[in-house]
Amino acid sequence: MTQWTTTLGLFALAALSSAQTLDTQKLLQQVEARSGPYKAMSRQIWENPELGWSEFKSSALLKEQLRSAGFRIQENIGGLPTAFVAEWGSGKPLIGIIGEYDALPGLSQDAEPARSPRVSGGPGHGCGHNLFGTASALAAVSVKEHLIEAKLPGTIRFYGTPNEEGGAGKVYMIRAGAFQDADVVLAWHPGDTNQADDNSYLANISAKVRFYGKAAHAAGAPEAGRSALDGLEIMTHAVNMLREHIPQESRMHYIITSGGAAANIVPDFAELSIIVRHPDLKTLDGIWERVKNCAEAGALASGTRVEIEIVSAYANFVTNPVLRDLLDKNLRITGGFTYTPDEAAFAEKIRQSLGNPNLPPLDTTSKILRPYTAVSSVSTDVGDVSWVVPVGHMRASTFPPGTPLHSWHSTACAGTELGRKGMMVAAKALALSASDLFHNPELVKSARAAFDQKMAGKQYRSLIPEGKQPALPARP
Repeated sequence: MTQWTTTLGLFALAALSSAQTLDTQKLLQQVEARSGPYKAMSRQIWENPELGWSEFKSSALLKEQLRSAGFRIQENIGGLPTAFVAEWGSGKPLIGIIGEYDALPGLSQDAEPARSPRVSGGPGHGCGHNLFGTASALAAVSVKEHLIEAKLPGTIRFYGTPNEEGGAGKVYMIRAGAFQDADVVLAWHPGDTNQADDNSYLANISAKVRFYGKAAHAAGAPEAGRSALDGLEIMTHAVNMLREHIPQESRMHYIITSGGAAANIVPDFAELSIIVRHPDLKTLDGIWERVKNCAEAGALASGTRVEIEIVSAYANFVTNPVLRDLLDKNLRITGGFTYTPDEAAFAEKIRQSLGNPNLPPLDTTSKILRPYTAVSSVSTDVGDVSWVVPVGHMRASTFPPGTPLHSWHSTACAGTELGRKGMMVAAKALALSASDLFHNPELVKSARAAFDQKMAGKQYRSLIPEGKQPALPARP
């Protein structure tokens, strides 16, 4: 037993060993045997990247595959046209597996180790969500087939979740009640390592800050104008000074999306897009109040008016030691993979293009690492799900070590066999873990006990205002 396993995790895994035996090698072989169409689908989604709320083709492919496997499909969850739930079976336990499939703007890239956009300025799967949704679907179908073979009761559910990249799609699905009846939910994410997750990620809040002033000739009558851009710049100066006086693990980053029409016109409108992050949801709430004060100060000093629109917000991730240890165990059973010579050459070119002289030499075996315990500086709306139901989360190595997410480098890898090998590690570990939960209801109870312990005295509240609706595009 690994040294990081908690007492609660020890109890749960001991209970697992006494449950109905799961033939892990047989299940792994079955997942591999049915992988062909899913690998092809991951490439098809990669070739047709769609931004958040617009994942019509990607979600349709996943629904078609799951429907053909005998899953019941419920669409338009929470009023989101690309959100869906697919399930098979009935009764308890109800185990869910999360899938994502949205792409990122501006990261179009060929499956080549040098910058080569497929479509200039187009979107691309720089976070590997083409692999994410597909691996999770493969795991769900494999679990369904195992339940039939083992004659086990329960329900396996796939969550098709749109717009994780800044839209907080899962928050709207939570508000529609999509997750609350699940006993356990499992998730993964593409990355550069294979490991179970034991970190909180960062809660975040994303907003548009709009300043309204008064236009005038910038040379002939500047005194008649009130510069919206001045208000915005005073705000950003105050935000940058604020960095010194908030917890060091916080993050604040912004872009100016509108700064005026012409240099000889005092801008009557300016807009800022800002994201603020912290590992704790309550602390983030306090930091956000101070950021809003910076905006109000900018408006007051410049004689302008400011409006703030919250676009999205994510909660931090509530870790679950029972599910962490379960995923870790099954990752080790699954094992990593070995790079072919061609894959190793591709990976080395990707790493060289990063310009990081401190990367260690490439190890061509993708090993299983100890659970990730450091606080990650990124955010995910899986965190919101973890506040309402026990969630286990893991990473799989779809990119060479050192490759950053949200880059053309990761987009390139997500379209290759290297990415698909990592996808299969995730699919197999998820299938094993979900099957373990069905074989042993006591393990499900232990995961719930760990969840209840973590949530004692806490209550989930999204920072997205109640009643706010996402800006959905027209259906094509």
